[in-house]
Amino acid sequence: MQIKKIAELLNAQVLCGEELLEGVVNSAFGCDMMSDVLAFVKDQSVLLTGLCNPQVVRTAVMMDMKCIVFVRGKRPSEDVVRLADDSGIVVMATEERMYAACGVLYTNGLPGGSVANG
Repeated sequence: MQIKKIAELLNAQVLCGEELLEGVVNSAFGCDMMSDVLAFVKDQSVLLTGLCNPQVVRTAVMMDMKCIVFVRGKRPSEDVVRLADDSGIVVMATEERMYAACGVLYTNGLPGGSVANG
């Protein structure tokens, strides 16, 4: 799914990375625990989270994520946005709650990815 479609579907404000909106992500992952992101994300994905600290961006960089969507009306600090921008990651913010935002993306064709046991 194109990142600009995610912004449209979630009625999200793009905070940085406008020049990257034509990019494509393969799946979505909604989580506030970065250890779970590290354990379960397997491909280029969009991260939906309410956690607004630099560790979110650092985790996204490690996992080759292309986009972070802050949910529940959360707004990251300018330092967090700048770190994401410097890392080539699109950052958006939406008023949607995480459950609803994930549901909107899923019902519009963006899978959640597979979970491998063991």
